[in-house]
Amino acid sequence: MQVIEHLAHFNLKKIIPLFLFIISIQTFAQVYPDKSVHTILKSGIKLIVDQKYSDAELIFNQLDKTRKDLPLGKIYLAATLIAKSFDYAQPFDDTSITKNLDGAKRICERLLKTDDKNIWYNYFYALAKGYTAYYDALKGDWLSALSIGLSSVSSFEYCLQLDDKFYESMIAIGSYKFWRSKKTDFINWLPFIPDEKDIGIEYLQKAIQHSGYNSHLAVHSLIWIYIEQEEYKSAVKIAEFALKSNPQSRLFRWGLARAYEKVDPEKSIKLYYEILESYPKDLKSNKVNEVTLKHLIAQQLFKLGNKEEALKLCNQILLIQGFTKFEQDKLNDRLERVRIFKNELMQK
Repeated sequence: MQVIEHLAHFNLKKIIPLFLFIISIQTFAQVYPDKSVHTILKSGIKLIVDQKYSDAELIFNQLDKTRKDLPLGKIYLAATLIAKSFDYAQPFDDTSITKNLDGAKRICERLLKTDDKNIWYNYFYALAKGYTAYYDALKGDWLSALSIGLSSVSSFEYCLQLDDKFYESMIAIGSYKFWRSKKTDFINWLPFIPDEKDIGIEYLQKAIQHSGYNSHLAVHSLIWIYIEQEEYKSAVKIAEFALKSNPQSRLFRWGLARAYEKVDPEKSIKLYYEILESYPKDLKSNKVNEVTLKHLIAQQLFKLGNKEEALKLCNQILLIQGFTKFEQDKLNDRLERVRIFKNELMQK
């Protein structure tokens, strides 16, 4: 699961907690026992992290065709499509994503009927439900996302009941424990509402060390947890570590740039420009990311006292024409904030 990337600047208060709430280096890493499937998963997930979506689709399509008895091809085909659309800020291919996730869940249900104690079958089901919940959240279907997300977390917890060192499950559960506690801080004094933020972080740290496939999700989760906790130097440290292994990843670069906003705005600006330049040149449109990134850069420039350059970027944004309905819906609020920011700059 990608996940995806620059969530903080796309309604952070809603998307980040729910995303980390429902979704799921290596030392003694757990791997799927079929070596050929393991190899495909490792290489395909790496392609998603590196934004090589077409290559990832080819690999997971092949896995789906050759191993129809497993849901993994369908799960990660959906994951690739979700990641690609979110990264490029483009409409989701709802038909393909839904078809793959529904098909994956049906396969999981058949597998569980043959062996409901098989830890991998339970993990596949948790993963399929987790992606479904994440996708529902991205579409704004919060009721469904919450319901399916809770079911997903329960399935991940069952995996830990079967094996308390099944680290893949710790990614989802660790994120859930942290964000549930964070969002219920005001009632954590009640005996039945425990504060599990530290436990959540501990689970994620273990997952980073031991996860066989999705350690990047644990890393990504911790980056944003540290930002939420205002531990910006810790966020910088873990994001820079992640980028050493995945230097092309916008997933980690967004987090690093966000953390540097509070540590070193000049570095933040540099990183945001790097992200803007990193998108494929053949994208039909990248207006949502262009507007978002230029607005973020303008805000950092103003922090540094460079009002003229900040105003110049605001003008560039407001001169952009030809938004699609999808882009306009995505950007309405931000464009209004850019207009307000521009007026404030002109008055200073």
